[in-house]
Amino acid sequence: MIKVCNTYSLNDLPLGTKGRAIALGMFDGLHSGHMDIIRKAVSVAERDGLTSTVQTFKNLFKQDSKTLYTSEERLNLVNRTGADELLVLDFDEVKDMEPEDYLQNVLLYRCIADTLIMGEDYRFGKDAKGDVAMIKEFSKENGIRVIVVKDHLLEGTDRKISTTWLRDALAEGNVDLARSLCGGRNYVYSGRCVKGKQLGRSMGFPTANIIVPEEKFVVRRGVYVSRVRLGQRILYGVTNIGRRPTLEDAVNDVVETFIFDFDEDIYGANLEIELMHFLRPESKMTSKEELINAVNLNKEQALEYIKNLNSAVN
Repeated sequence: MIKVCNTYSLNDLPLGTKGRAIALGMFDGLHSGHMDIIRKAVSVAERDGLTSTVQTFKNLFKQDSKTLYTSEERLNLVNRTGADELLVLDFDEVKDMEPEDYLQNVLLYRCIADTLIMGEDYRFGKDAKGDVAMIKEFSKENGIRVIVVKDHLLEGTDRKISTTWLRDALAEGNVDLARSLCGGRNYVYSGRCVKGKQLGRSMGFPTANIIVPEEKFVVRRGVYVSRVRLGQRILYGVTNIGRRPTLEDAVNDVVETFIFDFDEDIYGANLEIELMHFLRPESKMTSKEELINAVNLNKEQALEYIKNLNSAVN
């Protein structure tokens, strides 16, 4: 059972009496390094009778740098860590705050920090002038414990897992590497199933469609093997992410999934589409017949991938 994590802004954060173990970071990609920091905060809080708090931000989205997860997706992932609270700071309100002001007025006075947990390269405040050394000095003066979590290296390599590496992997369509960087968790698009033009249905492969939110990162456009979470059900399919150049050349990116052996009306239902493996780039076919043949081939490839995956697990 997933523990419900309460979400607060700085203004409505309860004062509390226990003190807080606060995981510090942006936590956009929630890769394995991020999860190490959050889990450390949760374990310390449980051991010492504190409130475990994950600090993150809203309004990170900029046109040239979209977020890997929407705010709702990030909350769902943090929920699964067992944290008590998610503190969502407005990035526009704090980005120009001097590091000393942030430590004094946000973490000490407002959050009543008992313990601060962060990565080795954590930076904060105006122009990212604040660093771990500054936090240690401030904490020593104010009786706050500091825990610095070591960099998480990808198994079998000497390379540190980072949000930049995760972004690069997804931009290349390498969702297998992205899964490794996230400790076995597939990259996800989630949202309500919307009604499209039903052109796929007319060709024998009805699709479940999700519009990619403006702030959400778009992986390499193309076709992927996918796992679909619909309520408590787990289904499989092939997912095209992109502008559908063969059928309409859409303005917005669409996550369009042909779910195998499935033909139910699920318009309005919440879906999670997990990307498991890249099959091919998005391309404009010369005819509907060529598109149908490509979809059938992709289905065969996907079923073979899933069969091999299940065999390896068993």
